Amino acid sequence: MIRLLTFVLAALCLPLTAHAQDLQALLQTHEKIIAKPSRKNVTPVLDALVGSGLPQVPEFLQNWQDKEVYQRAADGLFFYADKTGKTYTLKDVSGGTEVATEVSASDIKQIKPNGGVRKVIAQYLVQFQLSDPDINRRTDALNAISRNLSADQIEPLRASIDGESDATLKLRKQRLANYLMARFGESSADRVAAIEAIAGDLSVEGRAVLSQILETRVAASQALPDGENIARQLEVGEDLSRTEAYTLLVETSGLPATISDNEIRLALESYVDGGRVAGIPIAQLDTLDARAKAYDALAASDVVPARVTQEDIDAALADWGIYEIYLDQDDAVTAAAKEAQSAVNTRVGLNQAADLGLDAISLASIYFLAAVGLAITFGVMGVINMAHGEFIMMGAYTGYVVQQFITNYTLSLVVALPLAFAVTFAAGVLMERTVIRWLYNRPLETLLATFGISIALQQLAKNIFGTQARPLTSPGWLDGAWVINDVVQISYIRIAIFVLALLFLGLLLFILKKTRLGLEVRAVTQNPRMAASMGINPDKIKMMTFGLGSGIAGIAGVAIGLFAKVTSEMGSDYIVQSFMTVVVGGVGNVWGTLAGAAMIGTFQKGVEWLNPSNTLAAQTYMILFIILFIQFRPKGIIALKGRAAGD
Repeated sequence: MIRLLTFVLAALCLPLTAHAQDLQALLQTHEKIIAKPSRKNVTPVLDALVGSGLPQVPEFLQNWQDKEVYQRAADGLFFYADKTGKTYTLKDVSGGTEVATEVSASDIKQIKPNGGVRKVIAQYLVQFQLSDPDINRRTDALNAISRNLSADQIEPLRASIDGESDATLKLRKQRLANYLMARFGESSADRVAAIEAIAGDLSVEGRAVLSQILETRVAASQALPDGENIARQLEVGEDLSRTEAYTLLVETSGLPATISDNEIRLALESYVDGGRVAGIPIAQLDTLDARAKAYDALAASDVVPARVTQEDIDAALADWGIYEIYLDQDDAVTAAAKEAQSAVNTRVGLNQAADLGLDAISLASIYFLAAVGLAITFGVMGVINMAHGEFIMMGAYTGYVVQQFITNYTLSLVVALPLAFAVTFAAGVLMERTVIRWLYNRPLETLLATFGISIALQQLAKNIFGTQARPLTSPGWLDGAWVINDVVQISYIRIAIFVLALLFLGLLLFILKKTRLGLEVRAVTQNPRMAASMGINPDKIKMMTFGLGSGIAGIAGVAIGLFAKVTSEMGSDYIVQSFMTVVVGGVGNVWGTLAGAAMIGTFQKGVEWLNPSNTLAAQTYMILFIILFIQFRPKGIIALKGRAAGD
């Protein structure tokens, strides 16, 4: 690499005309291959170009790869060309100076390397791109290296680290250099040191490097393989079956193959003579044992290969050992890699558990926001409100409408949250005054009425907004994710929803514990008859509570709409989970709703982790779990005190 940099610096000190002459002369030396390159013959040309140290080489390689190099038919010289109408302007390969204009297409030939050649050129371009001023080119170069690690990339990569201005790219370069040293370092000590550094690296690339170092092949031997780096001896019956073990011996050690029942039958058919095979009548060959006996008789006459018996297989397996042998012959390196891999796997497992926990908390936050309004409504009035999901949908659509008028997404979100509360609060009060108030203490009629209202609201939304999903765009500062490490990360939107859930928890607890409205709600919830005798108007409290629960659902709709699709059916996706959250947590209790959301979110994420390919299974198992749970604790995790007095 030092030699290459010396050439480049020396070339920069030469006159421009000398550069042009030297590069063109070098190209002419390999003119036939450059004009018609193939993957087999292009490597020496690329080695000569890179080894020349000429500063024009990176540009030429890039243009050659992009099919922007032309050859003049008259003298075979190479140029870059710009097309103007039907003619071309030729430019010198040194730096783009024009050398000819209005050149006919018939006078030049475009050089078109195939995909294989362009791939080889790209590998040589990497060392120049690592220090390219364009950060995108440097990133592409690192991506190319990571896809195909090779020993010749170590020095160019190391040389580019100190001059790297971007902190993220510099860290990645250091990591890749460490991976290359672990794979291709000159000394065992260098490789072991690099591997020990990887033990603290949780990235997929780092784990892949360790797996590549620990790659093995399977070999069979009658004695312990001499001079091999043995990973372990495979045990028949534990690591592989008898059939697999003997098949491996047949493939690697030349032992005779077993003969299948079908092969025996075909062999017997070939030696039928006078209705007999090996002196045995065909009519008697109706069992496997009889056919095997006839085949053995043919084998004794040397007309067919001898049959391998179970005793033969047992003897072979006793005589031969089957080993996994490291492809890397340095036992110190593989030992270090195995220890590092064990440490990495342990850390990855712990971080995966943490990541799963964050996902569970995030899902629990969503369920809490969706269910807390229902918990208050259901707890105070005992109303099974099947239209609760539609209040979530109304809140999401309110946010969408606000964004049509306020294009600043942060400001629109600030406006949408209180407006969604106001809209759904009013809708909840209207629904309670016109329908629900006439159906108290009639749960079946309430369920049917609210179910009908939910269908009507869905259809109304379809008529207004159509059936297509509408976008509710989050502000730019909510884009992306908080990346803790290569395993644990969580999107900023989910963090925002978690914070919103905490704010609502605090606000509701304040209202219920520190305000007169909260005192009256708790009184009506625990014992409505006694509350009425103390001068509290249960009818008014129920109306306000229903409106409050509906308003909270509207705010939840805005939050959910930031990452979920906004459609007329979106409420249906959360109504079942909301009811389950309320029932499991404890009806009418905010802390119970929080506990229920945490339990359901954790259980669902756990099932999804165990069975990631089937999300429907998670829903099914969750429902079964809740059915089983309420058999043992029918009042939920946190049951209300004094509820029985009001029954």
